[in-house]
Amino acid sequence: MRLAFVFPGQGSQSVGMLNGYEGNAVVEECIRRADESLGFSISKLIAEGPAEELGLTVNTQPAILATSVAFYNAWVAAGGPKPVVMAGHSLGEYSALTAAGVFSLEDAVKLVRFRAEAMQSAVPVGVGGMAAVIGLSDEDVVAVCREASEAGIVEAVNFNSPGQVVIAGEKAALAKAIELAKGKGCRRAIELPVSAPFHSSMLKPAQEQLAKRLAETTIHAPQIPVIANVDVQEHATPDGIREALARQAAAAVQWVRTIERMKTEGVTDIVECGPGKVLCGLIRRIAPEIRCYSIADAAQLEATLGKIKEAEAL
Repeated sequence: MRLAFVFPGQGSQSVGMLNGYEGNAVVEECIRRADESLGFSISKLIAEGPAEELGLTVNTQPAILATSVAFYNAWVAAGGPKPVVMAGHSLGEYSALTAAGVFSLEDAVKLVRFRAEAMQSAVPVGVGGMAAVIGLSDEDVVAVCREASEAGIVEAVNFNSPGQVVIAGEKAALAKAIELAKGKGCRRAIELPVSAPFHSSMLKPAQEQLAKRLAETTIHAPQIPVIANVDVQEHATPDGIREALARQAAAAVQWVRTIERMKTEGVTDIVECGPGKVLCGLIRRIAPEIRCYSIADAAQLEATLGKIKEAEAL
């Protein structure tokens, strides 16, 4: 048995996402530290909402990171084995690196709040957007974007699973790409309710801002290898991690290749560590032979721990 952990990105948040760990001292301590570092009560926003405010990028990113790291700490405290490798989807890469000891929790929640501000301010609201294309090959989606780029910038930015690719870019080019994708017979192509073309080259200003902020942030060598979104490599040095994270803001998330690399390295079991089960759904489509578990509440953590220990014993 070879165990990996993966950490979700933006979109997995929900009001009350910590409710399943009520009374867990490890989780509560982690969230308290996040509150203190941020200088406001992210815990109150998580517990009570409103959902619209929790859904603002500048709140969502530190909320998901703090929640995901709290769940990881709860796993370790419960005697769960440490993974041999980790990864995170977009924002989740910061959660993975924090769990791996690269960042302190205090630095990480402030860093991702800065990241959110930089990504949001890189492109004026209404200029760019994103869309999900379902039912075309990666190659066809890339070809559609290339053809639609006559109308402006549009790129494939999230390779989430076979037949599910997210594209991003300028509004006119995005609309053209959606039209072309439908013409190629995709099952669905729909614009997403987001406020910026995340992970596209339009986010280069955010990449530059992040590079400066990362240069000022204390970074330690990871205690557990983390596969980077941008190049599907493990970066062992602080400078390598800084470069990969800065590039990530304006480059595609290579999620399919990340899970395929884990499979190649012999990973048999993956725990999704954070709110929701989005990544488990993607993993089942990428590598159905890998067992995937969620620990989104204490009952799931206990059940997953039992199954992992059974797998270890085989």
